[in-house]
Amino acid sequence: MTEIELINLAENIINNLKSKKLTLGLAESCTGGWLSKIITDVSGASAVYNGGICSYSNLVKINLLGVRAQTLDTYGAVSEQTAREMAEGARKALKSDIGIGITGIAGPLSDNTLKEVGLIYVAISYKDNTTVTQLNNKFKDNIRLNNRLSAVETALSLLGGINE
Repeated sequence: MTEIELINLAENIINNLKSKKLTLGLAESCTGGWLSKIITDVSGASAVYNGGICSYSNLVKINLLGVRAQTLDTYGAVSEQTAREMAEGARKALKSDIGIGITGIAGPLSDNTLKEVGLIYVAISYKDNTTVTQLNNKFKDNIRLNNRLSAVETALSLLGGINE
């Protein structure tokens, strides 16, 4: 999807969240706030968007989102468990009905783990349920850009599936 298409999708999602009187809080790592940017590109987003935390470091994940140090030590920053705790932490910290957590390896270089570039986890927390989607992207061109776009698109798709 292009950025314009993402913004159009975000506009539909925001209108849907407005009609349901639901609020949204985000915790982003590998996307660096890009999902927040797409959401706030929509006029009127403030009716549903409480805010976002760009939690690039583990320190921020722990101190602002409540991700457990044990989770990071055991599974790493790029894991299903961390994404889950980020989404739940965003809901709590930002006092939102819905929380999104995104963590991954955008590339083109990997981190100091054995995890591959393109491994991304997107979690959504709503009511008493948190689900995590795993991406295993294998982009050959514009790797970092495409991985980040893929994560944003996935998060928006998950938000679009919110039903009461």
